[in-house]
Amino acid sequence: SCRQENGISHFPSSVSKLHQTSEQSQDVQSSLTPGEPPVDFMHIKLEENEPIDFGTKDFILKKAREVCKCNHQTIITFFCQLFPVLDWLPRYNIKMQLLGDVISGLLVGIVAIPQSISYSLLANQDPIYGIYTNFFCSIIYVAMATSRHNFVGSFGVLCLMIGQSVNRHLQLAGYDDNTGSLLVGNATSSSNGTGTCDRSCYAITVALSLSFLVGLYQVQMFTTLGFVSVYLSEPLLSGFVAGSSLTIITSQMKYLLGLNIPRHEGVGSFILTWVDLFRYIQNTNICDLVTSLVALAIIIPVKMINDRYKDKMKAPFPIELLVVIIATVVSYYLNFEERYKSSVCGAIPTGFRKPTLPDTKLFSSLAVDALPIAIIGFAMTVSLAEIFGKKHGYAVHANQEMIAIGMCNLVPSFFYCFASSAALTKTLLKESTGTQTQLSSLVTSLVLLLVLLWIAPLFYSLQTAILGVVTIVNLRGGLRTFGETPRMWQLSKLDTVVWWTTMLASTLITTEIGLLVGVCFALLCVIFRTQRPRAAVLGKVSNTEIYEDQSAYRQLSSIANIKIFRFESSLYYANKDYFKTALYQKTGVNPVLLAARHHRAETQAKADTGNRKSVFNTAFGCLKPSKKRVEKSPTGIRLPSLDMHTLIIDCGAMQFIDTTGLSVLKETRHDYQELGVQVLLANCNPLLRRRLRDGGWAAGAHGGQLAFHSVHQAVQFAQQCGDGLAAVCGRRR
Repeated sequence: SCRQENGISHFPSSVSKLHQTSEQSQDVQSSLTPGEPPVDFMHIKLEENEPIDFGTKDFILKKAREVCKCNHQTIITFFCQLFPVLDWLPRYNIKMQLLGDVISGLLVGIVAIPQSISYSLLANQDPIYGIYTNFFCSIIYVAMATSRHNFVGSFGVLCLMIGQSVNRHLQLAGYDDNTGSLLVGNATSSSNGTGTCDRSCYAITVALSLSFLVGLYQVQMFTTLGFVSVYLSEPLLSGFVAGSSLTIITSQMKYLLGLNIPRHEGVGSFILTWVDLFRYIQNTNICDLVTSLVALAIIIPVKMINDRYKDKMKAPFPIELLVVIIATVVSYYLNFEERYKSSVCGAIPTGFRKPTLPDTKLFSSLAVDALPIAIIGFAMTVSLAEIFGKKHGYAVHANQEMIAIGMCNLVPSFFYCFASSAALTKTLLKESTGTQTQLSSLVTSLVLLLVLLWIAPLFYSLQTAILGVVTIVNLRGGLRTFGETPRMWQLSKLDTVVWWTTMLASTLITTEIGLLVGVCFALLCVIFRTQRPRAAVLGKVSNTEIYEDQSAYRQLSSIANIKIFRFESSLYYANKDYFKTALYQKTGVNPVLLAARHHRAETQAKADTGNRKSVFNTAFGCLKPSKKRVEKSPTGIRLPSLDMHTLIIDCGAMQFIDTTGLSVLKETRHDYQELGVQVLLANCNPLLRRRLRDGGWAAGAHGGQLAFHSVHQAVQFAQQCGDGLAAVCGRRR
């Protein structure tokens, strides 16, 4: 009989003799469907490469030799990879790059001043710590980053998550919730004069300990946890940012209204905060409300103009800093704090504090909080770096970015900084204002240094309502994604569902749980796609070797007595039942059901009479007038003939099969062979071929078929075996 092993077709010697005679060759040609070209089956033999098998000992020795190989050039290469600034700084072109870096650094620094202060409010910290964070992180990222455009500093979503963790620990420690005002006055001292750490001191202790753990996680991701960020898809991240933006806006509303309401944490905090806002709305501070509305009415239109004409403007107008300066001056001279009880920033100290160590006693309670912050921070940093790297045509190394952002959280934690990542607003501003290298971040650090040394106390009278407005208007990017959902729905309904699920979970539950829900739901969607994939019966494009889905394209011709089935997913335990269901439905032949019907018919015939021959003729006498042929299956059961003698399964979309999938393929071949239908596989990748061979797919009484390298090759083989070589193959036509 005809058979194929390892992609090689084997025919008996009689087949070769048949090929040599013109008369039998004409029989082969006459068996083809009308319009088909003559069959010319090619014998393809591919010899597989032997897989390289490194033992554990050999692998460890090989890596040890690579690591321990130490010479002058290796040391230089190591430090240049760890600190990319050593590579690009000697090649810095002052004439071509310096002007763009200086202008961009100044503009980003101007924007970073109000954002640093406002994001400190969001992180439940004093304003000075936000300036510390942006200052130290910028310097470290300059030395270790491969991205030329990222700006690392305080990021709204991370500040929200930090603030939630800090507030939870403050409540556990028994500190009063000073609602409606920043932690001011002597709060930035290490103690309150009695030898004990006050509320502000404990808040920054929690934040810097959290930052240390975040940095530790991110550095470890280089070797252990980097795979986690792979599961943060673009719709998931976009939905998470949108949900976090709504939560941030909700948390800032009390500052815009001047209300003293508690900061809710945990499940349902979004709804509880809005309930409290409406409950205490009669206590609104009119001065804060009017100030907020005026600031919004000025900032939003100007930022819209900046966005609309950004291609024509050399630099965006720094409206936020201008509003902050004017609001501070007005609040100071009109004495809003005393006359209208308006909440203000208060005293902001100058200079730097002595380095400190994280509180190791807090590590156990902060370990869970640090993980989602580390993942989101890394994902945002690498995503922005790759976007601008592709746009400007330079390489970004994700592993080095992972180390860089980890060190930006690890080292600054000793200098009273909280966790940071690439800041979306400032990164976009940096890129749009013509930055060339990370030298612009050094210029930004110099601007922040001026604030730290001399300018910070001038913001004493700045209203917290203005800081809330600055925070809210910088969330426009996250809120714009709501308008993109209709377009996303047209492109992918499943991605849109992932977006809405993540957004709602991040908003209505908590940001951490929302991220977890989004990741789990996205993974379930992937499983669902593979559990019920698309399946199709293929037809041939005329005068080509191309086979496509008959339900998707017109003018495709079917191959006589051959069914070609394509399953567009890997075959494993979760979709094995759907594979059989789709196969039986698409081919129109259920071998299990047909065999069961005939088995019941034979059993009934034997029970009715002892004379099997007469009863059988009576039972199937209705078949005689139609002159239908009756065949014997390999088991001896007499079955009516089918409209197919070969089933070809296109495995081109199968990346892998597990043991359950292999068993299903074997069962399928066995069931169809009971009906006299041979089963061939096509387009199997090398991994599938190896699994089929090791699993005994080619074993059997007649050798069996393994797999063909293309659907067309399998069709040619089936036509020769099924039509032209019927006598040799032993098939009853």
